[in-house]
Amino acid sequence: MVLVQYDYLFAVGVIFAFLDAWNIGANDVANSWATSVASRSLTLLQAMIGASIMEFAGALGVGSRVADTIRTKIVSPDLYNGSPEVLMLGMVCAVTASSIWLTFATRIGLPVSTTHSIMGGVIGMGIASVGATKVTWVAPSSASGTDVINTGVVSVFLAWIIAPGLSGIFASIIFLITKYGVMLRKNPVMKAFALVPVYFGFTASLLVMLLLWKGGGYTINLEDNILAAVIVCSGIGWALIIAIFLMPWLWRVVVKEDWQLRWYHIPLGPLLLRRGEVPPPPANFQGAIRNFYEGHLTKEELEAKRAAALARNDIEAAGSHEIVTEANIADAIFKSSKQSDAGSDEFVVPEKKSLIGPKPEGVPWYSGEMLFWYLKKALFNGVDQDVVNMQRKKDILSGDLEEKHARAAHYDNKAEFMYSFLQIMTACTASFTHGANDVSNAIGPFATIYQIWQTEEIPKKPDVPIWILAFGGAAIVVGLWTYGYHIMANLGNRLTLNSPSRGFSMELGSAVTIILATRLKLPVSTTQCITGAIVGVGLCNGDWRALNWRMIGWIYGGWILTLPCAGIISGCLMGFIVNAPSWRLTP
Repeated sequence: MVLVQYDYLFAVGVIFAFLDAWNIGANDVANSWATSVASRSLTLLQAMIGASIMEFAGALGVGSRVADTIRTKIVSPDLYNGSPEVLMLGMVCAVTASSIWLTFATRIGLPVSTTHSIMGGVIGMGIASVGATKVTWVAPSSASGTDVINTGVVSVFLAWIIAPGLSGIFASIIFLITKYGVMLRKNPVMKAFALVPVYFGFTASLLVMLLLWKGGGYTINLEDNILAAVIVCSGIGWALIIAIFLMPWLWRVVVKEDWQLRWYHIPLGPLLLRRGEVPPPPANFQGAIRNFYEGHLTKEELEAKRAAALARNDIEAAGSHEIVTEANIADAIFKSSKQSDAGSDEFVVPEKKSLIGPKPEGVPWYSGEMLFWYLKKALFNGVDQDVVNMQRKKDILSGDLEEKHARAAHYDNKAEFMYSFLQIMTACTASFTHGANDVSNAIGPFATIYQIWQTEEIPKKPDVPIWILAFGGAAIVVGLWTYGYHIMANLGNRLTLNSPSRGFSMELGSAVTIILATRLKLPVSTTQCITGAIVGVGLCNGDWRALNWRMIGWIYGGWILTLPCAGIISGCLMGFIVNAPSWRLTP
């Protein structure tokens, strides 16, 4: 029986669940794709299209398991058996508080944990409704196995350490293998030809592992040894497909510099090896292999540039009879850094072609031309942004990014080009796992609201309808498409120098951690995973100063603030409503 008297609660729940999922897309999805955009493996538009597909597929296909963790492992639903409508109200307050905090954090450009935001909301409403003693802070003594670490509020604090720690370790191992096995070798391109198919196979195995372990609207009835065989064989099969079809195309493009080939020639596979000699390219032709370090100076180049700037400052000071002081030197360095951002002899920021185009002038707002421009503005404003150059902006958190980037080694662009394909696959895998894992942050509480409103009782076993998963996935995509660029601008090169080989290692290390957490039902944050991976890979440069520790501290501070802020908002809402005086007119 539908609780018609609480239709307003359901309506409010719909609105704020959508806003919460919108913020997941606007805030969290950047974690999966910021490195791909920062390293120039993908344009922002390409990343947005790929992210939209993979996030929605992950949310709709396998997005229901973690919902139970959020809902039942913090505050037991059994406490509300006599008053299910109070639990319904509590979940409305929780998702409202989470969405308010996420909206604020997204607006100021703070990448936070959407997982811990909703957990803070649930904790706050639990304290306000049943008391702090009834909240599950740590796992009960009867807990065993993985329940010890994934039950209760303590799982949040463990995730602050486990997620970035494991992700950093996995990403570091992957990048060190790549660095010393490929990039620092005499012929890195040929070494990449041997290692790239292996990485493709490993990534495919991870994706199959997620599908088999996590499940969704399907049941896997296979023994453990059979599951392991399916996972391994899937990886081997995909590696063979890559070796047969992609590697011949890469051989022609990278080694033979065949400028006539396009991406749609990849299915020709071995037939491409029978092509003859490559004719000379046109005079104005720009090859497929770009400079992935464009606009980033090496340490020697930066020192020479700043020495020249200092020399110019010396001449100016001598001409004006000024003394060259430390302040003069700092000013010269600052001016040199500003010149590299605005455009200098070494690097000129290329003009970005706009998808929207200039606003028509001299025509009324209701004209077809103006309405068409408004339509393009609404649809493409979020993807018509220059994120790479936005990451170069200077503020109190960025410090001297140019100097930090100069401490990271530059590798062979041809080898980096081969890793750009791997980075696309790892980004898709990370995005799919993100959609599967994080959609529960919004639809978990909303599923509870809907089920209580629909049946007037608390369901013992969660049963998330497919339309709720689709609702959450669609909201994530809308948030990503309209405002995801804002958080992307604070990740990527703002933390350390990104390149395809580094970005691939970061994303794969993060994906491994998320899949492991999903298996253990531990609600970790993808923000924590990718940040830990970035720190791990950045330290592999051999210089801790290659990382922007101010930005890392800013992000970590956001993690710490998220749970108490969302909890306080939710607790205040719940407490005010539950304890509000009731005044009814007597007939």
